Parts: sequence; structure tokens; C-alpha cells
Amino acid sequence: MTTPFKTIGLIGKPSHEGAALTLQRLYTFLQALGYTVLVEARVGAQISNIDNNSLTELVELGNQCDLAIVVGGDGNMLGAARVLARFDVAVIGVNRGNLGFLTDLNPDGFEASLEEVLRGEFISESRFLLEVEVYRHAELKSANLAVNEAVLHADKVAHMIEFEAFINGEFVFSQRSDGLIVSTPTGSTAYSLSGGGPILTPQLNAMALVPMFPHTLSSRPLVVDANNEIRLKLSLENTDSLQVSCDSHVVLAVLPGDEVVIKKADKSLRLIHPKSYSYYNVLRQKLNWGSRLY
Repeated sequence: MTTPFKTIGLIGKPSHEGAALTLQRLYTFLQALGYTVLVEARVGAQISNIDNNSLTELVELGNQCDLAIVVGGDGNMLGAARVLARFDVAVIGVNRGNLGFLTDLNPDGFEASLEEVLRGEFISESRFLLEVEVYRHAELKSANLAVNEAVLHADKVAHMIEFEAFINGEFVFSQRSDGLIVSTPTGSTAYSLSGGGPILTPQLNAMALVPMFPHTLSSRPLVVDANNEIRLKLSLENTDSLQVSCDSHVVLAVLPGDEVVIKKADKSLRLIHPKSYSYYNVLRQKLNWGSRLY
């Protein structure tokens, strides 16, 4: 088989019976086709008869592989993506989660679609990430990446906070709300959508700023060019500790008076899809949009 891939990495949802079965099938299937297969060490124990030399850490997997296959839900894809975006590795997902906006392949019959991808018959797209930084007295205190969104919020549920928002150094608004969601197009169908934000198609170079339960009804989502820098200045009047959540997985601590800088990261995620993939078809299926009238 003529293929653009030689070494393939498998990443899975830990301690999930369905994911373990799919990982085993993938491992056997790919080895039979003659590929070098590496498996993320933390899920390798789920696969029987695996060569210990095939086990590796996620960073090393990204460094060695041409293609990474993520088995699980969107959460697993997000966790892997924050690491794999550092490497020139193609990523595709097998859905073992709930919605599965980012995981294309059906676990019950992935072989035919995956063989097409392995032959080079696929759609490739680049998804940008957000770089999130927390500054205290002009000193960088913490930083991380987000694929879906960065969310500024209090560490208590339903607790109002105060902050100012600047774009490229220009004051845009002050706000009292439960927080602010800054979303990529990838994340526009996730937490941002639940908060009333717009759907941004993946090819857009844009970010959405979505207020969370603002004190004034005039606060509305704002879409800006992704090359802009967003700076959030936390009021000293905030009495409690605050947080910035990256994809709901990584939490950065924020104190009153801190500044949060959110901007487009230098690295991007290289997603690939089967030739049959259609973003609008995904939206129709996942959001239960209507079928054609005629």
C-alpha cells in the first residue's frame, strides 16, 4: 500500500472497556498492514500481547509518529491535541465518547475509512490553539494552551466577578459577570455554544468572546480576528480567588489585580478526516438540525 504514513501512534481513553477493545483492534489491524505502531504507555496495559518496546510517553509518540489515532471522546482529543500540536503529526479520532465533534471514525467499522486515510485519501485541516498567560505585577506566573476555549471564572459557582477587556491594548468593555469564555472555532460548538456563543466554521481565523451571565443585558458575544491579543485585567475589588480554565482540563490560578493574556498560539493542530467528511453534516447530526424539505 502506498502511504504517507510509516509510524502510527495509538492514544486512548484510560480505563474504558469500549476504548480498550477498539485499541486492540487498531493495534492488530495496523500491525497486519505492516505499520510500526506505538502506544501511549498509560493505555498500553489495556492491549493484550503488546510488545513493551511499543509503549512510549505521549511527547515521544508525537515526536516519532506520522499519524496519531485518538480513541475516546472530544475530551481525550483535546488532551492529546495540546501536546501533539507541538509536532508535525496528523491526528484522527475514533469516537468512543458522547457528541464526538472531533472524532470522525466509527468504532464499529473503522477499517474501510481508515484504510482510505492510510492510502492518502483524506481531508486535512489546521486548527489553531490559544496561548493563555497569567501575569502578576507584570511577571509571567503561569501559561498553557487551549484547543477549545479559555474561561475566566471564579472558583465558586454562580459568583460574580469584575474585569476589564482590552484588544490590542485598546479598552473594549468592563464587565460584571460570572466570567468570560474566549473560544476558538473548534471550541465554538462546545462550552461557548452552551453559553449562547456563535458557531464559527473551522476555517475562520477568529475568536469569540462570550460573557457568562453578565450583569447587564447589553453584553453580547463579540467575534474578533484571531491575530488580536486579548488582555483581561481583574479588578482589585474581586474578593475571591479566580481561575482560568483551558479546555476544562488545565486550571491556572488568578488573583485580583492579575492580568490574563489570550492570543493565537504559534503551533496548530493538524486534523485529518476521511474524504466523506462534511463539517455541516457533523453539525446536522450532533445538533439535531432538520433534514432537507425536498
